Amino acid sequence: MESIRGHSKACCNIPPVISKGYEPKGKYETIDGLKTYVTGPESAKLAILVIYDIFGYFPQTIQGADILSTSDEAHQYQVFMPDFFEGNSCDIALYPPVTEEQKKALYDWFSSRTPAIAIPRIPQILAAVEAKYGKKTWAALGFCWGGKVVSVTSGADTLFKVSAQCHPAFIIPEDAAKVTIPMCFLASGEESAEEVEVFSKALTVEKHVETFQKQIHGWMSARGDLEDEECKKEYMRAYNIVLEWFGKYID
Repeated sequence: MESIRGHSKACCNIPPVISKGYEPKGKYETIDGLKTYVTGPESAKLAILVIYDIFGYFPQTIQGADILSTSDEAHQYQVFMPDFFEGNSCDIALYPPVTEEQKKALYDWFSSRTPAIAIPRIPQILAAVEAKYGKKTWAALGFCWGGKVVSVTSGADTLFKVSAQCHPAFIIPEDAAKVTIPMCFLASGEESAEEVEVFSKALTVEKHVETFQKQIHGWMSARGDLEDEECKKEYMRAYNIVLEWFGKYID
């Protein structure tokens, strides 16, 4: 697996992670018709598009966006997280599905909310951001469902300079082979090791691929138990890796 070489000022600058009762630092705006969480300095020339997991706006995911916008002294980012589900995110009680009823409910939810609903909107969203806040250089970060969106939009004619996907879903080597920008790929211990390896081998760009073997799918977003010290530590470490990766390639 590839590792990051060099050092970033992001290292060790991530603020203490709040385990419970997190208060968001950003605000919600309407961008290209979508409710969007916006955090970080408006004057920043760098921006990160965060694409959440199927559970939408969760405190752990919001806190992650705030970490990205405040923790790298050398790179100031304004961060944008659109609500592609328009208020109809998946009920976290359905995951993991155990009963037939839960499986059906999850299938029904996914059937009308595939990553394809987000992919064509991304150019419009970035254009709307720049119309309001000025020209930006973009990175992209996706979790689970959002990882697939990032994977597909990191190919030819991408609007991003660097990207990352964490505990991703729908992992196929055909997507990896089309990626044209540096990609960071952080898997949990619950992703298929074989699928992760095949995806990694298919990437022909600069890459950092790492598996957090003791973490569950979703530890960086909605399913991360930040009251668990090990999860909290690995949550912080993963966000630091993403910031270092972006800092290395976005300039």
